[in-house]
Amino acid sequence: MKFSSAELPGVVIIEPVVYEDERGWFMESFNQQRFEEGLHSLGQSIPSPFVQDNQSCSKKGVLRGLHYQLEPFAQGKLVSVTHGAVFDVAVDIRIGSSTFGSWFGTELSALNKKMLWIPAGFAHGFLALEDETLFSYKTTSFYNKSCERSIFWQDKSIAIKWPKMKSYLVNDKDLSAPLLLNADLR
Repeated sequence: MKFSSAELPGVVIIEPVVYEDERGWFMESFNQQRFEEGLHSLGQSIPSPFVQDNQSCSKKGVLRGLHYQLEPFAQGKLVSVTHGAVFDVAVDIRIGSSTFGSWFGTELSALNKKMLWIPAGFAHGFLALEDETLFSYKTTSFYNKSCERSIFWQDKSIAIKWPKMKSYLVNDKDLSAPLLLNADLR
C-alpha cells in the first residue's frame, strides 16, 4: 500500500497494490499493521481500532454530508468505493487548527481503488458520480445519534468546488444543516 499526505494535513490517500492477471485482480483492502505503519511513516498518530463498518448505495447526483460526530463519539473514517465513483470531501473542523475550515476533495472509484483516511476532527461528505455507487467506510467509534452533527454542504466560507451536476439529491437534514460559523463543534 502506498500512503501519501493530502493537501489538508491529517488526511491521507491510500493506494493499494493491485495484482492483476488473466483471471482478474486481487488486492488487500485493509491490513491493520500496514495501515499503522503507513500512518506512522507520515508522522500521523495511530487511531483507535475500527469498531464499525458501514456501506451505502447512491444514485448519481446524491450528495451526503458534511457529517461528523462530537466527542466522545468522534469518528475517524477509512473510506472507499467498491462500485461506481464519488467525489469525496474532508473539511477540517478542529478548533484552533491552522487549516480550520479548509477542505480536501478527491475522486474515489472502483477503478482507481483509492481509499481516504479522514481522522476524527474532520467533517466528511461525498457526491455520487455514477448510479449504483457503493460506498464503504470503517469508523473508529460507534454511531451515536445524540452526537451526530452536520455542516451545510454549500457553505460559502468553506467554498467546496463540488463537481457540476444537472441536479443534486440532498436529504432535508443536510439541506437544513448549519453553516460552519454556527455549527456545534464542542
